[in-house]
Amino acid sequence: MYLYGAGGHSKVITDILNSIGVEVSGVFDDKPSEAKLKTMTINSGVRVQGESFPKLDAPLIISVGDNFRRAELDLMLRDNAEYGQAIHGTTIISAKASVGEGTVILQGAIVQSAAKVGRHVLVNTAASIDHDNEIGDYAHISPHATLCGHVKVGEGTHIGAGAVVIPSIRIGKWCTIGAGTVVIRNIPDYATAVGNPAKIIKFRDPPFNT
Repeated sequence: MYLYGAGGHSKVITDILNSIGVEVSGVFDDKPSEAKLKTMTINSGVRVQGESFPKLDAPLIISVGDNFRRAELDLMLRDNAEYGQAIHGTTIISAKASVGEGTVILQGAIVQSAAKVGRHVLVNTAASIDHDNEIGDYAHISPHATLCGHVKVGEGTHIGAGAVVIPSIRIGKWCTIGAGTVVIRNIPDYATAVGNPAKIIKFRDPPFNT
């Protein structure tokens, strides 16, 4: 499998892949640090190579933690790459759940029955996604976040570490839910919410013109 991104997130994904017997065939990065170049071989990314970026002979994972950058790179790479998944062996995923291409699920995470996890989602360490959740593409569910049943999380939204979302809540797209926040009411698109109970403190501009 190939990785796109040579930062800390790629180290975690490499460990997951190695633990399930998958070899990393190569790593791409647009701006690798000098320190990384001294310790590993890193190929130029699509922003550097442009249309000459190769059609890959093995699945790719976008190993970038930033939700917007994952979305942006997906748009650039999807014609050249088949996407894989990285799911650690300690995760618990219901046979009745679905997980999209490019998604990464870290150690100890739980995805319960009838949950739908989208494309290029990051489900971080020990996060809990309960039954009938819908997690939009490019979202990030941070370590130890707890989403109760029937929660919907929009595209590109970041649920912070240790956040709790009560049942049947709707969180819009490209939101930020702060670490430790307790969400008891719906959150609209592009909002940042923090605290217990969650309070909206600002809105962001849409990251894409859609």
